[in-house]
Amino acid sequence: MVKTVQGVVHGKTIQLDDDLGVAEGERVEVKVRTIEPAAQWGDGIRRSAGGWAGHPEMDEVMERIQRERKLERRPQLDA
Repeated sequence: MVKTVQGVVHGKTIQLDDDLGVAEGERVEVKVRTIEPAAQWGDGIRRSAGGWAGHPEMDEVMERIQRERKLERRPQLDA
């Protein structure tokens, strides 16, 4: 019998989510593969946060970018 079930590791014990349906004391072979947690919205930005923490000049760079964004970019019409 081959059956795939998921569970959680607690030290040397794996607590399975489902009953295997095998008799108590029966020997089994176990192959373990970790499961990647499901991605949630915003995970990417949380992982990247703090990437520039060791670069104090970034405050000045970000302020300059913010000022430049506020500049009028449309050509002025002659009145």
